[in-house]
Amino acid sequence: MSELEKKILEHVASAGYRPQQPRKLADELELAEPSYQQFRTALRDLMHQGRIILGARGAIMPPSSTQGRNEIIGTFRQNRKGFGFVIPTDPSSHADLYIGRGENGTALTGDVVRARIIHRGERDGKSLCEGRIVEILKRGKNRFVGSLLRQDHTWLVMPDGNTLPEPILTPDAASRHLKPGTKVVVELTRYPESGQRGQGVITDVLGEAGEKDVDLRSVLVQFNLPDAFPDAAWQQARDAVDRFDPSSDMARREDLSGMVICTIDPDDAKDYDDAISLRQVEGGDWELGVHIADVSHFVPEGSALDEEARERGNSAYFPGFVIPMLPEILSNGVCSLQEGVPRLCKSAFIIYDDQARPVRSRFASTIIRSANRLRYREAQAIIDAEKIIPHPDGPRPIGQYKPEVVSLLGQMNDLATRLQKRRREQGQLVLDLPEVELVLDENGRVADAIPEDQSFTHTLIEMFMVEANEAVARLLDGIDVPFLRRVHPDPDLDASSRLRMFVEVAGHRVPKDLDRKALQKLLDSIKGRPEAFAINLAVLKSLTRAEYSPQPVGHYALASEHYCHFTSPIRRYADLTIHRLLDKYLEAVEAVEAGGRRNRRGKVELDGVPSVDDLVQLGRHLSFTERRAEDAERELRQVKVLELLSGKIGEEYLGVITGITGFGIFIQIKDYLIDGLIRYEDLMDDWWDVDERAGAIRGQRTGRKIGIGDVVKVSIVKVDMPRRELDLAITELLGRSGGGPGGGAVAGARIERPAPRGKELSKSKSPRGGESRRNRQSKVRDRRR
Repeated sequence: MSELEKKILEHVASAGYRPQQPRKLADELELAEPSYQQFRTALRDLMHQGRIILGARGAIMPPSSTQGRNEIIGTFRQNRKGFGFVIPTDPSSHADLYIGRGENGTALTGDVVRARIIHRGERDGKSLCEGRIVEILKRGKNRFVGSLLRQDHTWLVMPDGNTLPEPILTPDAASRHLKPGTKVVVELTRYPESGQRGQGVITDVLGEAGEKDVDLRSVLVQFNLPDAFPDAAWQQARDAVDRFDPSSDMARREDLSGMVICTIDPDDAKDYDDAISLRQVEGGDWELGVHIADVSHFVPEGSALDEEARERGNSAYFPGFVIPMLPEILSNGVCSLQEGVPRLCKSAFIIYDDQARPVRSRFASTIIRSANRLRYREAQAIIDAEKIIPHPDGPRPIGQYKPEVVSLLGQMNDLATRLQKRRREQGQLVLDLPEVELVLDENGRVADAIPEDQSFTHTLIEMFMVEANEAVARLLDGIDVPFLRRVHPDPDLDASSRLRMFVEVAGHRVPKDLDRKALQKLLDSIKGRPEAFAINLAVLKSLTRAEYSPQPVGHYALASEHYCHFTSPIRRYADLTIHRLLDKYLEAVEAVEAGGRRNRRGKVELDGVPSVDDLVQLGRHLSFTERRAEDAERELRQVKVLELLSGKIGEEYLGVITGITGFGIFIQIKDYLIDGLIRYEDLMDDWWDVDERAGAIRGQRTGRKIGIGDVVKVSIVKVDMPRRELDLAITELLGRSGGGPGGGAVAGARIERPAPRGKELSKSKSPRGGESRRNRQSKVRDRRR
């Protein structure tokens, strides 16, 4: 055993040790960054020897920590095949526990359960465990949205999605004069048990399938998203608007109304919560100003409006529709940094040296007046010195823009380029996962899908928002106050191993230790290749999901030690909590400057800060509401696209193979970025040898080989709306350049497609800020597998 392995074991076995993520454990052992990969190798070897185990969310712990525990409590997640996993509430208790088909009792996805651990031996030095759910502690949901159907004289509801895979008996439908296919909400009165279907009553009728907004209403109910604001919250928002007088607050704010400041947002944005300034200061350094709408001024802590915003957690964005965190008279009105009007802000000022490294920062409550409301494409055209600039009201000559605004954009572009270079050198990951924007017609149906804008101005704003978020986190860390961080733990060892296998399957060599720089080198090397999407997606799936927590875990994808969300308080409650702490800090600094004293450590002391325990609970709630909103948006986008494709049975599209499984091939249609499945029994006239580990299949008769990253033409065979499933058929194998499993061996092969099996069927603003943006280029957070 190496000295490093001994050191790890001694520390993990010590009395004061608490299960930690690998990065935090390395910090506790005071290991320098160059030793980190050696440390990861030592961890992997110790795990294979059974001397340490990997708990939930990748926490490292000794085997003794699970001895004597034969039960865990956690949340059940079920796969459509019947098996599932229990994700422990306590991250130090156990890894996610596998629950075999039929061992879940009556538990459904989302239920909090007690599960008994059953050991099934060992393999490769690892203890193999399965579980059986023995008690349901809390039901996740008892209301389901689905489509009404009739089998002989029996009425049922087929629930949407995969939470409940079997139809629900609804005998009351017979007396309601409803048509099969009608979308309804059903509340369970009897949960399904072995051999017996669940039963429920219809509590709401959403409309007939295909009617305008029925899909939207269905998703809102399905994910239990909030509806209208309570009267008390609305009234408070109206009162805040009526009382708003920017001149009355001038005494305690810096007046920046004479500074050149602009906003850059999407074309259809209604609320603008961030604005940018940039100026050269004494000594030649540059001072970046990031000015964020001062929502805390309008939303007092503990008020009815605050409680509602806290419960919502964040705004939710759908094609053509938004559920805002705050009433629109605030979010689109006095909180929005509109052009030419005075607005209240919290401002972060960051001074950079010539290497774009932050030298120092300061913060202030300010009042600004935006000089220009710019759109991404518009700002990019100005930076590129185009003579005619695109604008929603019609093209404009560049001469119509103020020289100081044109100059500001050029300076911003230069700083953002240097910031991007610095952050990439530090190890920040940038994924290339393109997104398409759905174009809806007047009936809410998808009419078209267009690639989202890829202008560098998106990245420019991202760079500035990340820098401001880091600056505020450094400040709060420096004065030792607990705050709600945005944390992104290191990938766990198993996920890294699976990713390495997948990448090698796709035809690329990678080092044994896949650190951030190795990952980014890989991602850079595959740009523009057919397999790029599949590998980028695999990297995303290998990462743990970012969440809100007061624990100083750091942010893996951003290579950031201190990080929080500060830049989007209009649409994220977590940011609002940071603004309130910043308010307390500014008040404390003012008191110290007026003769007050610092604490015994010589630091500014804040009064009334939340406790760590309170922040833990709030972080869990906000992480949940964020996931809920993202899942709901993904669901509705999928429904909209499937609805479109249900009318295109037999039509052909270009696709890329993204997955090989034991039951079929997953292919993503490029035009709509939606996955479809081809089952092997429907795959051409051949028998197929499947090698999941190699990510390829080979036809026994033809010798044709198909693998991850291959480009194909596919036709639409079947759309199953309730199950959210798309069945495809390959019509032409185009292969791909550059090796890999497919290797172009079948390039140009034309396949006679099977006859279609029939249908068998009975723009809002994107949230921005921090490390994420809607075109997924840096959306390396928020994904947990």
